[in-house]
Amino acid sequence: MWPTNEEMQELLDKAKTGDPAAVERLLSQYREPLRRVIDLRLDPAWARRVDASDIVQDVLLEANQRLIDYLRTPYMPFHLWLRHLAQDRIIDTHRQHRLAQRRSIDREQQINRPAWAEESSVQLAAQLISPDRSPESVVIRNELQRRLELAMLELEDDDRDIIQMRHHEQLSNQEVATVYGLSEAAASMRYLRAIRKLRALLVPDAE
Repeated sequence: MWPTNEEMQELLDKAKTGDPAAVERLLSQYREPLRRVIDLRLDPAWARRVDASDIVQDVLLEANQRLIDYLRTPYMPFHLWLRHLAQDRIIDTHRQHRLAQRRSIDREQQINRPAWAEESSVQLAAQLISPDRSPESVVIRNELQRRLELAMLELEDDDRDIIQMRHHEQLSNQEVATVYGLSEAAASMRYLRAIRKLRALLVPDAE
């Protein structure tokens, strides 16, 4: 999901010299990945009111303003730094809308489907429920997706977040450890615990 090839490193090196064209090209490469991160984490209740593209634009503007400072001391990989900015922006957006809210959101109304309700989610649900079978029919796939959506909503935020990072952002265990400030072993254990909780929700009668 994240562009991490040699071209990106070259753009980072040029950006470090203050090349404005390199900065613009560099940030543009991360626009769509950032959009996916924001779609994954934007509260569905707010998704009808908040344009994810606006949040992406705000993140890129902030990144542009802070880029030189980051490049002087790159304390984490560039894509993790960007998603950190995005995460902070999402938290601020939710806070602002809650403070501005003058009436409760009607939970009975139809809300947008979360961004993690996609093909890769069906495969994950299938592996957790029945590892030896693949979801071949449309009916089975739709049912798996429905069950996974409900189970994901029941997870605690931290558990849902780490599953999203590993399966939808395709971050490695090492990258997840960097995000959380944990050892790789601790990050791995946190992920395994989250997967066990998800499987328990999907297959409540499993031993």
